[in-house]
Amino acid sequence: MENHAAATGKKDFWGFPVTHFSYFFTWAIVFGYLTLWLEQEAGFNGVEAGVVFSMMAGVSLIFQPIFGIISDKLLMKKTLVIIIAVGMMFVGPYFQWIFHPLLAMGHTVAAFATGIYLSFILNGGVSVIEQYVQRASLTNKFEYGHSRIGGSLAGAVASLVGGQLFLWNPNAIFWACTAAATLLTCCLVFSDKIHMENIAAVSGKDTSTRLDWKMISSIFKLRNFWILSLFYIGTSAIYDVFDQQFIIFFKSFFSAADEGTLAYSYMTSSQVALEFLLMIPMPWIINKIGARNGLIAYGTILAIRILGSALVPNLTLVIVLRLLAGLEMPLLLISIMKYIAGAFDLRLYATVYALSSNFAKQISVFFCSSMAGTLYDQIGFQQTYLILGIIVAVVTAICAFTLKKEDPVQAGEVSANAA
Repeated sequence: MENHAAATGKKDFWGFPVTHFSYFFTWAIVFGYLTLWLEQEAGFNGVEAGVVFSMMAGVSLIFQPIFGIISDKLLMKKTLVIIIAVGMMFVGPYFQWIFHPLLAMGHTVAAFATGIYLSFILNGGVSVIEQYVQRASLTNKFEYGHSRIGGSLAGAVASLVGGQLFLWNPNAIFWACTAAATLLTCCLVFSDKIHMENIAAVSGKDTSTRLDWKMISSIFKLRNFWILSLFYIGTSAIYDVFDQQFIIFFKSFFSAADEGTLAYSYMTSSQVALEFLLMIPMPWIINKIGARNGLIAYGTILAIRILGSALVPNLTLVIVLRLLAGLEMPLLLISIMKYIAGAFDLRLYATVYALSSNFAKQISVFFCSSMAGTLYDQIGFQQTYLILGIIVAVVTAICAFTLKKEDPVQAGEVSANAA
């Protein structure tokens, strides 16, 4: 059986990077161009467009824990991931034929319906896709990070073709999402083979107790769960808040707005390219240093980047610091997947991921975004960045001493024989 798996390992791996690519292509297109489409094609103002994104964030707080529990109960059954993939296939038809009748009922109705729909397939669905591929990496014995390269490539491709499609026909961006979702569905149904003989790698050694509500609620009694949630609130959520209006801060270094926008585009493309390249060796690096240390390294680099932007308002240094984000994302994405697998009960993997990494983060972003927006107006970018950087540094320092060390075998960092 092991020889058969080894012989077919490559064939059973390549569908997963395509799965990542097709899902995150839609993610990048929607989050990159939806606001522009709503303003130009639907006549939404900034407040109305904001309602859509607020609904996406708010409703995801319902979807994420529910999806996490369902994913843990289904384990490697593809029911939920296929439902989400099929739901994504309707992005094109929704914006072409359904959105405008809803708009005729009122901008608020259209905004709420769109927010709920996109939250189901994106804000809520992302944790389902991520945990599915992570678990597949354990059963099929490949590195999750090598599959996640497909997601990084999707961001680069979406930024290259999205603008051209929008200029040709604004609705074309959504039909491109439908095409990508069709590819995703085909991968899930026909290509993504799971080595069920290795199911113990994702179900844990103790299978005598069925996953029930008592076991799920036990997560909240774990000190390490709350520390991990604190880490995400104080680092990853702050990253999003820091990034939200960074383009405005960056353009302040240029006398002409168009010049700043162009430079920002080049810088972002370079960051994505760096992220893509670093995804290749990052699993090996995390296996060497450990997932917990990878998380702490992510928090440390993020604190340096934010504090550096606040204390040294120099364009060259700001660009260099921004490019560090290409290192941060691979560190975080690989470390968090391995850490949860190695530090918690594998049967509760998706629930822990959904609650600590997504649910806690969304709540923090919701409140911190308003706070940061007020601070930007009242004390300026540099002083606000100083506050945000100190928060990240303090939280990272606390978690460096309190976050539990993961089991390297269960995390997939070393083999049982090597251990």
